Amino acid sequence: MKALRSLMKAKGIDAYLIPTDDFHASEYVGDYFKCREYITGFTGSAGTAVVMQDMAGLWTDGRYFIQAEQQLSGSGVTLFKMGEPEVPTVHEFLEKHLGEGQCLGFDGRTVSAKEAEELDGKLREKGIRIDDAEDLVGEIWTDRPALSCEPVIELGVKWTGRTRAEKCADVRKKLQEKDADVFLLTSLDDIAWLLNIRGADIHCNPVVLSYLAMTQKEILLFANEKAFPEEVRHALESDGVALRPYDSVYAYAAALQESGAALGDAAMHQNIKVLLCRNAVNSRLVSSIPANVEILDEENPTLLPKAIKNPTEVANERAAHVKDGVALTKFIYWLKTNVGKIPMTELSAEEHLYELRAAQEHFMGNSFDPIISYGTHAAIVHYSATQETDIPIEPRGLLLADTGGQYLEGTTDVTRTIVMGPLTDEEKKYFTLVLRGMLNLADVKFRYGCTGRNFDYIAREPLWRIGEDFNHGTGHGVGYFLNVHESPNGFRWKHVPERDDDVVFEEGMITSDEPGYYAEGKFGIRHENLILCKKAEKTEAGQFMCFEHLTMVPFDLDGVLPEQMTERERALLNAYHAKVYETIALQLEPKEREWLAQATRAI
Repeated sequence: MKALRSLMKAKGIDAYLIPTDDFHASEYVGDYFKCREYITGFTGSAGTAVVMQDMAGLWTDGRYFIQAEQQLSGSGVTLFKMGEPEVPTVHEFLEKHLGEGQCLGFDGRTVSAKEAEELDGKLREKGIRIDDAEDLVGEIWTDRPALSCEPVIELGVKWTGRTRAEKCADVRKKLQEKDADVFLLTSLDDIAWLLNIRGADIHCNPVVLSYLAMTQKEILLFANEKAFPEEVRHALESDGVALRPYDSVYAYAAALQESGAALGDAAMHQNIKVLLCRNAVNSRLVSSIPANVEILDEENPTLLPKAIKNPTEVANERAAHVKDGVALTKFIYWLKTNVGKIPMTELSAEEHLYELRAAQEHFMGNSFDPIISYGTHAAIVHYSATQETDIPIEPRGLLLADTGGQYLEGTTDVTRTIVMGPLTDEEKKYFTLVLRGMLNLADVKFRYGCTGRNFDYIAREPLWRIGEDFNHGTGHGVGYFLNVHESPNGFRWKHVPERDDDVVFEEGMITSDEPGYYAEGKFGIRHENLILCKKAEKTEAGQFMCFEHLTMVPFDLDGVLPEQMTERERALLNAYHAKVYETIALQLEPKEREWLAQATRAI
């Protein structure tokens, strides 16, 4: 912090903005990009830091309030709890605390064009200038990790259901409809999905550091060529995808007006039109585009096709969830039959679960860092055990396990709250309330046209009825062997402008259903399944839709109070458990199968 402030003073920068993002607006980032963590010590996946000479602040959301308070304690960095009453946004804070003639600095490669323009609009009126060319953290970070360059693999059509040539042809049709000459795509999961490639440049997210430019004549992939095995490079070339150096995308953008010949004869006689999403493309790249090039600011045409899984992807995802269900059920059996008999801690449990998943065919790794949190740790929504925080698991109370796997067949994300021994009446009460909300949301039937905001109340209703709540969204979209958090579908009751996930639910979308309850210093509960949106019947009233459970893992009946559930809710739980047993029982060992029969008994 001292070195950063000294450099800010030397460069005439009064406030420096450090977001979590990499150059691609990724939710999770590689080690090279962890500037905010390096400066503040806060390790959560979401947050923005602001550093001034006399203060430093960190903004993060409700998932991380407890974690951030602990990690920032004694650091001199003030925590701003986003969304709480009277807490200013980052932009409001900067507008209030910067004055005429002062300067806001940031690395324009890590701030979206949309946010940079919003900041410029607010601050310019006060005579505040912006310097977006400074990677100040990079200048002081002497042992900064190198940019990742992990090997790239190609996914065959048996996994993806469609070839990259078919996908690219669809995108080109969209460009034609919009009269766009160039499509600039910088979102890493979109690029991986479009080209049917996967990598490992971000921990747990199988993506490749890259930018993509598409015209009717060519597709340029700006990436580190060393990451591409020869056979993958040749396969891309045979489909008209040419590799270019990663950083050369900025020179490409700057030369767009002069490169009309590559875009077709029409472009030589008119202003070139570039399709991009300002909310996803970084401000440095957009500012590199010549002023006489017209920018069409729209959602990426890859967004919805990626979110709406095709029949092959859906069938594969069902298979992935069977494998994952077997591993998780074995894990729960192991926990419940061994707690108090053999030494186990949060970290050793995490390692054992990884071994169980790794035994499944086509397992490619975790889909996010596991959250294995025992007792009071479970009240920290996104807690991850470390050597310093690891604690023994004892034969009492609750263990929360929020984990997921990456398989060639798809991505999983599942949470189970597991009863390790005697519970209090309070723990059972909230365990049941959260389970009721989760089951009711998964069982909705709705008219086509509904969005996630239509559904969120259903999951929260049991808690809201007694004046309680949980401080995170109820669900998010999930990728296909891609990012575990995927736009645009989700369940939340608040409108969050930077998360434009209030879209119509379509057949093929996969979304998490994960209400929770967290009593700080006591316990935490979350129940989560992934659910698939499907068509139901069509009547004179319209097309109706419903959800199907993909996750196949039992809920712990030792925590359930059946008398607190309605007859319908008990029937939903019994039907789900019958399906779990039918689906995975034969893949378990005899003792595990016997245990599962009891664990999925009708209540």
